[in-house]
Amino acid sequence: MSHVISASGLTMRFPGCQALTGADFEVPRGTVFALLGENGAGKTTLIRILTGFLQPTAGTCQVLGLDPTREALQIRRRIGYVSDAPALYDWMQVGEIGWFASAFYPPGFMDRYRVLIRRYEVSEDWKIRRLSKGQRAKVALALALAPDPDLLVLDEPTAGLDPLVRREFLESMVDRAAVGKTVLLSSHQIVEVERVADHIAILRQGKFCLIRPLSELKESVSLVTISLVDPLVVLPSLDGSAEVLSEQVSGRQRQWIVMGFSGELQQQIERHPGVAGVHARSATLDELFAACARPRPPLGSEHEALYFEAPTA
Repeated sequence: MSHVISASGLTMRFPGCQALTGADFEVPRGTVFALLGENGAGKTTLIRILTGFLQPTAGTCQVLGLDPTREALQIRRRIGYVSDAPALYDWMQVGEIGWFASAFYPPGFMDRYRVLIRRYEVSEDWKIRRLSKGQRAKVALALALAPDPDLLVLDEPTAGLDPLVRREFLESMVDRAAVGKTVLLSSHQIVEVERVADHIAILRQGKFCLIRPLSELKESVSLVTISLVDPLVVLPSLDGSAEVLSEQVSGRQRQWIVMGFSGELQQQIERHPGVAGVHARSATLDELFAACARPRPPLGSEHEALYFEAPTA
């Protein structure tokens, strides 16, 4: 099985809200797959469908070759899950909660759990209620990793944590992928995601606007800055090999995030009347995320025509 997760046409409607609209994607085995999107984009809804806690309005999906609508329990036995606010029994000690969880898993859970909490420098005799947020997150991650799951699902796990704890989480993700396991990571920490992710998927208002390997994005997405002699200059439209994902305007300067920008296109724009200069560089993941999250101008609008229509004869 080359894909740990596959989904086709996933749609989820709530009263007065369309949380997901026809989501199609696949998560390759042995990768860190980052799911990015603003609050309300549909990330948590998607995770709840994949883990069998929600039944989609339409569409199908498989997780580890199983159907979440019919085989949710089997899926949950084979995955680890960490949320931004893990639910732990505050009256227990760190060792006790590991012992309690071990009853649901095959032998070996408790040994791996003890190794993990020692690695995270958490003592077995500490009370859960006295732990800091970072220490609670470490316990939750240890509980999720101790069964040695085929798939680790992290839903905003590092929100509000200090940089050192976040770094430990990142190292754990890389370690999982290195041994052929898979990580599905939902996060707002764009810079940190860029350090560990193999694949990037960006959700906007319930739809995927981009799903690509990170290495491919780094090679194909550019930030292009165009300086004009007059702010009313109409630029030529780009050919079909390139796509403008977003644009920003500041006086006589226009800035595009472009997929598929080439040296030939740069020369074409530089030769256009009224263009004073063109500078291009690789876009960061943060810049790409902002481009996908920002609403595009409506097709045929005056705003779009000003920046993207070819000049008429």
